[in-house]
Amino acid sequence: MSSNLKVLQVIPKLGYGGAETGCYDLAHYLPENGCESFIITSGGELTKFINKKKVRLIKLPVHSKNPLIILFNTIVLIFIILFNNISIVHARSRAPAWSCYFATKVTRRKFVTTFHGTYNFHSKIKKFYNSVMVKSNLIIAGSNFIFSHIKNNYSDYLDMKKKLLVIFRGINVDYFDPTTKTEVEEKNLLNSWGIEENKKIILLPGRLTYWKGQELFLDAINLINMQLGYEAFYAVILGSDQGRDLFKKKLIRLTEQYRMTKQVKFINHCKDMALAYKVSDIIVSSSIEPEAFGRVAVEAQSMEKIIIASDIGGSKETVIDEKTGYLFESGNANSLCEKILKVLNLDETTLKTFGIEGRKNIVSKFNVEKMCFSTYSEYKKLIN
Repeated sequence: MSSNLKVLQVIPKLGYGGAETGCYDLAHYLPENGCESFIITSGGELTKFINKKKVRLIKLPVHSKNPLIILFNTIVLIFIILFNNISIVHARSRAPAWSCYFATKVTRRKFVTTFHGTYNFHSKIKKFYNSVMVKSNLIIAGSNFIFSHIKNNYSDYLDMKKKLLVIFRGINVDYFDPTTKTEVEEKNLLNSWGIEENKKIILLPGRLTYWKGQELFLDAINLINMQLGYEAFYAVILGSDQGRDLFKKKLIRLTEQYRMTKQVKFINHCKDMALAYKVSDIIVSSSIEPEAFGRVAVEAQSMEKIIIASDIGGSKETVIDEKTGYLFESGNANSLCEKILKVLNLDETTLKTFGIEGRKNIVSKFNVEKMCFSTYSEYKKLIN
């Protein structure tokens, strides 16, 4: 049966986010198991890395929420499904999911969705728009937190005949491996960041947006400085503002207000995130809203780095508190300050133990091979 399996994944853009990298990884895993693999997307940075011999890439404006474009995409999808004899259509976002839903209804193909986040719904119309993600034959939740979110908020739309299950998002543990980085690479990165002194580095990765908690992070850093009486480390905020100029200016003003302009580094982008983790001593995920999965916490542990994360959302499932990292009270700068101070006072042997346990945790539960195999197995069950 596997040799006849043809899977079409549809995603708005193929960038470097968790949903996108998961789509990319699965697309290249399937051909290795005798399946034909297709991706429909509007574009994105990852498209240039797709192996065209293994994966068929088709570009369509599936990022658009315009009803007319969604209808256009539906018609094109019907032709693509029939022409290529697609077995399964897997949608990873709401707008393309509507096109996939109608197209699979017409073509009578199996429909799969992955619920990647807690989509906002402030009205019945928005909730109905979101509900397309639970209209599929197979609904995949990226964490137990998302599974509960679906059950609690979309029970009116859930058909008990449809299958809802958790498949944890996975990362490439071979890429996020501390042994693959050299001292020369580390030194070059630190120079590019303007960090030359022999101080520890606290890293906060993530796009610049209010719910990622950059303001809370700066508040906590200020509290630490007040207690220590000096700038004992660098704080690196790594992430693009994605056009949120006002928010970035607000963060810069806050560093000026706290007199931390020399201590805090704003880095827009790093093409080698594994290296960014490697040169850092403490990784922080300070989200004030629940992370659906929390890729930063997983990547940090894979790199054998201690993680301090908010005690909400996916982080509660990926971080083993006081064994692979620490959970702090979400939204509480004092709690984050206390945890950072606690880690700063740990000896090297204890830090190394945290790192070893962290990597073991990720390799056993959250590696990309396990994610791909679980998804592929569910595909086969669906067809059979």
